[in-house]
Amino acid sequence: MKPIYIPHLLTAPERRRTLQIEDRISGLETLTPVRGKLVVTHCGTYLEVAASAEAIVTLTCDRTLQQYNHKLSLDTSEIIWLDDRDNLADVGPGEREVSAEELTESLSSQGHFEPEAWLYEQMCLAMPMRRLNDDSSPVGTYDYRDAPYADNRFAALAVLKEQLSSQN
Repeated sequence: MKPIYIPHLLTAPERRRTLQIEDRISGLETLTPVRGKLVVTHCGTYLEVAASAEAIVTLTCDRTLQQYNHKLSLDTSEIIWLDDRDNLADVGPGEREVSAEELTESLSSQGHFEPEAWLYEQMCLAMPMRRLNDDSSPVGTYDYRDAPYADNRFAALAVLKEQLSSQN
């Protein structure tokens, strides 16, 4: 996907550009190409970006460590402010004071919007936090309190606990 030059959006019909997506995204390992639609609208002082896309990814179950396929669906939108202040340049690592206004996504109004990078970020955010394969995982959840007491290192402590409870 090619970058979109933001000033060109002003001359586009309805100040909007719609991209049909059926491509692989670099850095995102998927079994199928990412398919969907991305709409970028210039609204004067900000860009409104909306996307609906899906792909199939291979994940590893946190419980069983087996791999499984997961359908990754995305239906999201974001507002990206257009700001031409000098502080947009990346100053690199280091400490600097950041105001509350700077805690939003912003681009230069004379710059480019990178749809592939934006879509990559959104797909990564859509990945499940807990990766559990419902097909191979045991039914229910594991409760350590239900497990039989099998650690012999605490046997002496268990005997002492029994003695103290019988004395009371």
